Amino acid sequence: MTRPLTSRQQNVYDFIVKTMNEFGYPPTRAEIARALGFRSPNAAEEHLRALERKGVIRVIRGTSRGIRLPAQEADTASNEPSGEGLPIIGEVAAGSPILAAEHIDRYCPLPPDYFTPRADYLLKVRGLSMKDIGILEGDLLAVHRTERVRDGQIVVARLEDEVTVKRFHRQGHRVVLEAENADFAPIEVDLRHQELEIEGIGVGVIRGGNGQALG
Repeated sequence: MTRPLTSRQQNVYDFIVKTMNEFGYPPTRAEIARALGFRSPNAAEEHLRALERKGVIRVIRGTSRGIRLPAQEADTASNEPSGEGLPIIGEVAAGSPILAAEHIDRYCPLPPDYFTPRADYLLKVRGLSMKDIGILEGDLLAVHRTERVRDGQIVVARLEDEVTVKRFHRQGHRVVLEAENADFAPIEVDLRHQELEIEGIGVGVIRGGNGQALG
C-alpha cells in the first residue's frame, strides 16, 4: 500500500474482503453501494478506482465482479507446496465420479484450507457462461464437496451426466441453474422427472490456471 486509505475506502475494502471470504467471489458495484449506503453504483466505482490507484485491489474491466486482491495473490505465490495439493479436474466422462483418477490432469500446490470452506478439488472452467462474476474460460474453480447448498450459491451440478457450473435457485421441486451471462438461457430442472446431483459449491477462483488464487 503506497498511501493510507480513507475511512470510506477502508469500509469498501473490508466489504470486498468479507464478501470474497464468505461467498468465494467479489461483490458487484450495486452490492457495494447497497451495503454501504451509496446513492448509486457510480459512487462505488469511484471508490474502486481510488483503491486501485493505491494498489490494494485490481479491477478487471468488462465484468461485474472483476475485483481482485493483490495481497492474497502475493500470499499464495509465497506459500510453500503442501503435499500433492489440490487435484485439477479436466474433462469429466459421463456417469463417472468427478474425482476419478482419469479426470485429474495434475495437482496445484495450494493447501485445501486456503479457501473457506476448504476446497476438495479445482475444476477447469469451460466456456463463458459465468463471465459476469469473473469466472472465465480456462480458470480453475475451487470446489468444496457437499450436497448441501443454499439458494444463490455457485454450484457444480451434474445433470443427465453433464457437469456444469451455475448459480443455484430452488422453489419446491423446481430448480433453476442460472448463468452469469445474458447470452446463456437458464437451465430449468423438474426434480420430479429429472435427476440432479450437486457435486459441490464454488469457493474461489484461480485465474487462468496459473496458480494465482483470487477468491
